[in-house]
Amino acid sequence: MKTLTVRLPEPLVAEIEAESRERKCSKSDVVRERLRRTVHPRGRHSSPLEAIADVIGSVDGLPADLSARKKGYLKATGYGQKRAR
Repeated sequence: MKTLTVRLPEPLVAEIEAESRERKCSKSDVVRERLRRTVHPRGRHSSPLEAIADVIGSVDGLPADLSARKKGYLKATGYGQKRAR
């Protein structure tokens, strides 16, 4: 196994150290597991839905039928119209 040195912000280091103590494993193990969770191995393609799954539903105040009526909502807001110069 190769060694890689990185510089991390103090809050992240504290979080990794706390998780390491809690799980009784090395900090390196915690970092490796976190990297595996976020980086996909070569050849494995995630679906577009998987790529944005963590942000779905994170914006409040949008219409429930926005995906079905996007053209109507864009037209109502004036999106795409020529502006006065």
